[in-house]
Amino acid sequence: MNGRTTLILGLLLVSLVLAGCEAPPPHIVQNGYRGLSMQQNYNPRRLQETINANVVPETIADAAPGGPLAKDVYNNVQVLGDLTVNEFNRTMVALTTWVAPKEGCTYCHEGVNWESDGVYTKLASRRMLEMTRATNAEWTDHIADTGVTCYTCHRGNPVPPITWTTDPGPKTASGFRSTGQNAVAPDAAYTSLPFDPFTPFLGADPAEIQVVGHTPLPEGNRQSIKQTEWTYALMMHMSKSLGVNCTFCHNSRSFMSWDQSTPKRTTAWYAIRHVRDMNNSYVTPLTDILPDSRKGPLGDVFKINCATCHHGVYKPLFGAPMAKDYPALMGQSASAEDQDDAAATEDESVLAEDDGLGGDEVVAEEAAGDEEVAQADMESVPAPIRYQPLSEDSADDEIIDAL
Repeated sequence: MNGRTTLILGLLLVSLVLAGCEAPPPHIVQNGYRGLSMQQNYNPRRLQETINANVVPETIADAAPGGPLAKDVYNNVQVLGDLTVNEFNRTMVALTTWVAPKEGCTYCHEGVNWESDGVYTKLASRRMLEMTRATNAEWTDHIADTGVTCYTCHRGNPVPPITWTTDPGPKTASGFRSTGQNAVAPDAAYTSLPFDPFTPFLGADPAEIQVVGHTPLPEGNRQSIKQTEWTYALMMHMSKSLGVNCTFCHNSRSFMSWDQSTPKRTTAWYAIRHVRDMNNSYVTPLTDILPDSRKGPLGDVFKINCATCHHGVYKPLFGAPMAKDYPALMGQSASAEDQDDAAATEDESVLAEDDGLGGDEVVAEEAAGDEEVAQADMESVPAPIRYQPLSEDSADDEIIDAL
């Protein structure tokens, strides 16, 4: 081997080494306690690409106030009937812009026969509106006051660009069914971890994600290393979906410790349960309505995971509060509905007394109403105390503010 050949091979080797480096230098944002490497690393070039891909569409002009309600003017308005006609039409324009800008109104409607339910997409969109309203009203432990809209997931497409279905796994030469891993898993950051972490954790009858026991010996904890790997696969998906690393939620010196984790871990705890609720309460029940083109190879419908909304960003659309501009999507929480019902009951009681009716029946009805409210309060269970991390000061600043 002469010197020229050696020089060429050396230059090729150096080129390969440099090709693995990222330029320009990464931007580092601290999000936890000092000295523990709790930080997020961002490549400015890639970050700019992510920012460009998460631009919020222009807000549609406000509707003129006042006027009759949509349910009193239009037929078969089952979800948005509490809006005025002007706000209803504005919302319909927004939905078309967010979901079917190319297809237009006929994507959901049968020509000008607006009240018809003959198009399956209208039935599906009605359910999705209910899901959006419930999300904004009842899942503030996850989304806070930011809220979501149809655009959060759809991004101008009839079907959200990122969904999931049960993965049957790759075909094998032996013909035997895969055990769930030892293949490149795009949903688990291209590792060899289990390639479908969604079916066991985000679908029906979700499995317990926690795998670490609370005692020195197993003592009833039957979780195995294999089950731990399934959990890791889900965590890899969450990390990739939010564009963050493990220390966004966890303290790497003790991954299991809640009191050493960041507040984001509590948000993630609620987020997992929120995604399960959306899939099981709103999406999966559409199985009989949706065509095969909206289903996976095993016949289950396209469902929601973290990436469906986040698109590689720690907050969808970098936390832009789109929902505040569209009151039709804000909905009403169950507690607010209970308060309205209680007020209505009180009004009925006053009317009953004015009409000279007996008070015993009214008292009985009020007692039954109070019992229902108390039961509803009991069913609203927050994260367990051990799932509540310590608050942080400067470490809890929003990442985007530091960039």
